[in-house]
Amino acid sequence: MVTDRQVRILMKELQSRRTLTVAAARGGMDVKTARRYRRLGRLPRECRAEHSWRTRSDPFAEVWDEIRELLEVNPGLQATTILEHLQRRYAGRFADGQLRTLQRRMKAWRALEGPAKEVFFPQRHEPGARCQSDFCHLSKLQVTIQGQRFEHLLYHFVLPYSNWKTGTICFSESFESLSEGLQNALLQLGGVPRRHRTDRLSAAVQRPEHPEEFTRQYQALLDHYGLQGEKIGAGREGVPYSVEGYDGPLEFAG
Repeated sequence: MVTDRQVRILMKELQSRRTLTVAAARGGMDVKTARRYRRLGRLPRECRAEHSWRTRSDPFAEVWDEIRELLEVNPGLQATTILEHLQRRYAGRFADGQLRTLQRRMKAWRALEGPAKEVFFPQRHEPGARCQSDFCHLSKLQVTIQGQRFEHLLYHFVLPYSNWKTGTICFSESFESLSEGLQNALLQLGGVPRRHRTDRLSAAVQRPEHPEEFTRQYQALLDHYGLQGEKIGAGREGVPYSVEGYDGPLEFAG
């Protein structure tokens, strides 16, 4: 069988104005074969026709309906599990070496007939573009001071791009707590991102029926720092959705 390397040598010799006989000899092929590749002007691998027929019979063709039923009940079944099931049910009929064939059949089934895959829309964070705020209730920690339970919340501030975060202890989800926590965070950060995102905090966001987007106090705070405010949609905390001026949920990494 003539290789690509031999044909390349043939073509190179012909370009150097060698005769076909000399070029064929240097390429290690007879003159008839050399003439053929000179006429085609292609390498052997470019001349091979791709076949679409199976070179061997499908060993799972007769039991595929049974396999399909198993997959429809539990689409997450692995090929090894199904093969073991078939080997127990049909002793001596299926070998371990047929696993790859079964995996290919199952892969094709999942692509063409399997359940729809969940679609994700990953968020792309940019440095300095956005900061996020929320309040965390810490009663489950059961913090005590001199034996007395310390009831408090934590104002949580994070930069989604770098996961830089800080917090301020507070005692209510009020505007005063939000203002103090945000200003402490920006002071510690030493800079101001372009946008500030919260959920629909009553300290920052008006009720849905109110025509104004943010409370006057919160809007004044944003204006003071040159921040653009963002809020997530009502009743949408923690899930992906389409929102007002925002393309995803709040993200606070642990």
